[in-house]
Amino acid sequence: MKGEFTMAKQFIFNDHHLLEGKHAFLSASQYHWINYDDEKLEERYRNFLAVQMGTRLHALAAEHIDLGIKMPKTKQTLNMYVNDAIGFRMTPEQVLRYSDNCFGTADAIKFDEKKGFLRIHDLKTGRIPAHMEQLYIYAALFCLEYKFRPGDIEFETRIYQNDDFIIDNPNAEDIGPIMDTIIQFDKIINSVKEG
Repeated sequence: MKGEFTMAKQFIFNDHHLLEGKHAFLSASQYHWINYDDEKLEERYRNFLAVQMGTRLHALAAEHIDLGIKMPKTKQTLNMYVNDAIGFRMTPEQVLRYSDNCFGTADAIKFDEKKGFLRIHDLKTGRIPAHMEQLYIYAALFCLEYKFRPGDIEFETRIYQNDDFIIDNPNAEDIGPIMDTIIQFDKIINSVKEG
């Protein structure tokens, strides 16, 4: 009939509201898996599980540090990291922020104002060797956020990984250029945002 409009019945989708905001391992947005062979899939999934385990271990470590509950004294990475952070009275999972474009979370940090001494520790749960530059960035962010010149304070950075740890003592020549880069890149990003 002319002029008549019939509304089609609306399709009703299944309710998956509990999955909203989550991503499946085999997700459409990460489509490369359709080209994996069995071995590649297993390798990638094992890496995925390792990342999840790392997240859980960081949360466990932060809880132990917050509560001051030491781990058994062994050469295991997690135990050494937790016990040292408690011994040095460090703050776990501390966000350091220069701007909305540049911030990060230090695994454990302490600043002794009297001594002018900044200590930053990082827990690495993977097997790939870590790089100290990440901790230098945290030191630069600390200096920028709290208005310290890197030549006026001392630094100790530690990476705990593979049942061992490495110590470094960066100086102003290491941290200052990173601070300059952060400031410069932040300006560029803000300019792009405005333009």
